[in-house]
Amino acid sequence: MSLGVVMLCHTALNRAAQVARHWAENACPVVIHVDSRVPQADLDAMKAGLADLPDVLFSPRVACEWGTFGLVEATILAATRMLEQFPDVSHVFLASGSCLPIRPVADLKAHLAAHPDTDFIESVTTADVGWTVGGLNKERFTLHFPFSWKKQRRLFDAYVRLQRRLRIQRRIPEGIVPHLGSQWWCLTRRSLEAILTHPDRPRHDRYFRRVWIPDESYFQTLVRRVSTRIESRSLTLAKFDFQGRPHVFYDDHLHLLRQSPAFVARKIWPQADLLYRTFLGEDDQKRPAPNPGKIDRLFAKAVERRTRGRQGLFMQSRFPTWGRGAKCSAGPYGVLAGFDELFTDFRPWLTRAAGARVHGHLFDPDRVQFAGGETVFKGGLSDSATLRDYNPQSFLTNLIWNTRGETQCFQFGPGDVQDIVWFIAEDPQARVFIVSGAFAVPLWRSGMSVAEVRPLAARMQKIEADLIARLESPWTKAQVRRWTLAEFLENPAEPLQQLLDDLNPRSSHRVTDLPQLVPLRGFGDFVQDLRNQGMLPVLIGDIDASLDTAPETLPTARLRVVR
Repeated sequence: MSLGVVMLCHTALNRAAQVARHWAENACPVVIHVDSRVPQADLDAMKAGLADLPDVLFSPRVACEWGTFGLVEATILAATRMLEQFPDVSHVFLASGSCLPIRPVADLKAHLAAHPDTDFIESVTTADVGWTVGGLNKERFTLHFPFSWKKQRRLFDAYVRLQRRLRIQRRIPEGIVPHLGSQWWCLTRRSLEAILTHPDRPRHDRYFRRVWIPDESYFQTLVRRVSTRIESRSLTLAKFDFQGRPHVFYDDHLHLLRQSPAFVARKIWPQADLLYRTFLGEDDQKRPAPNPGKIDRLFAKAVERRTRGRQGLFMQSRFPTWGRGAKCSAGPYGVLAGFDELFTDFRPWLTRAAGARVHGHLFDPDRVQFAGGETVFKGGLSDSATLRDYNPQSFLTNLIWNTRGETQCFQFGPGDVQDIVWFIAEDPQARVFIVSGAFAVPLWRSGMSVAEVRPLAARMQKIEADLIARLESPWTKAQVRRWTLAEFLENPAEPLQQLLDDLNPRSSHRVTDLPQLVPLRGFGDFVQDLRNQGMLPVLIGDIDASLDTAPETLPTARLRVVR
């Protein structure tokens, strides 16, 4: 049994020459096709470096552009020369210049000797293909593709849309059942000769010249007409990302490649000195047992990480888009609306009770109110409102990401910049607690007359109503708890206990003290005066005009203790 290797080279000819020498020194004749777009000087240097190897030949050159028939034509030219010049070759292995043997060549020869009549080529019908990216499966065989996808993308897309609109359908030649598969195969001499010398080959070539990406369908389709035994898999390890681009292997993939059951891997980074030195320079006797399941899991995880990123981490290469990716923060955080207005010492109390970092109004129009009055917070976050408002979502997600492991809480209300509300509503990590109508308490305590306060209260009520509508809409993913001010004042202890339970559900909260409620004697009369002035304070709730709530009257009897 003799193995011949056809290599399609486009770049990094020095590495391709290194691999060709490895094949030849292991008694495998090699025929190399070099893309005609490669400078002649580079080709001459490659030929000079391999001149001492009589079993390394070069085939006529054609231009090889991705997605076009040039790749098939290059393969045909090189394979034809292989069959003509090396009559003893029983199997032909197709590889690229960036492929690297990752198991001893003797193992590959032994495998082929054990399966002398088997063609190893991935070949499945279009109905069974699940890996194509770009929306063209069967259409690549029934539409015309005269334009380059890379160089003439607008013409390519426009012509596809036109053919779809006019319902143009190319006739598939009789006897052809389209199949797809990996470009990299290993065929027996008998099958390859049958394809190249088939009497219908001119008709086949004319048809496939207008097929999109024919290198993944030409041999994969025609081998079905001539082969006696097909094993529909490639002996080459080639993994692709979610956009259909091949994964590149680097030096730190050495351990992974050692576990692959494949004989060749592509695509290898040209500067991966360790990989080339390891697989071309040693017999690799310490190879661990192949573990293809682990490799598949790792690449599946890589695709997930590439498309979804890490929860709460946003960066240029992994920024989430609609329909893909996780639009959420790195961890749970609390958004508190109305509590700061009702209690004189709410922030220090919540810090002690929940073990959280409690900020002021992070989205205050004037400046960011970090906890402790800091001007620069973790991760270099500035208290500048201008910098924050340039990208409020990134500001918030950075704050949560930089403090992973510590619960963050901040105050929010109708007086803050509202641009962040849409993100909070969509963030499943947000825990939102609202005492609606509490914005009226600072207005009441301001000393202004009811006539002066009424337009301010109406405007703030409108803003808070919009805030609540967004947070309580059906598509909201945040956890939202809301009480009207009247409901909250009936028994403040119960909402506060719920707040602690939600912010830190794993901790047992045994609250022995409560925050100091601001004196509200006379607030009921203020609310009635707003009604008398023509404003309907619906978010406040039904507060009795005789409300007389002083700090010492805060109820504690109904406080629930979580064990």
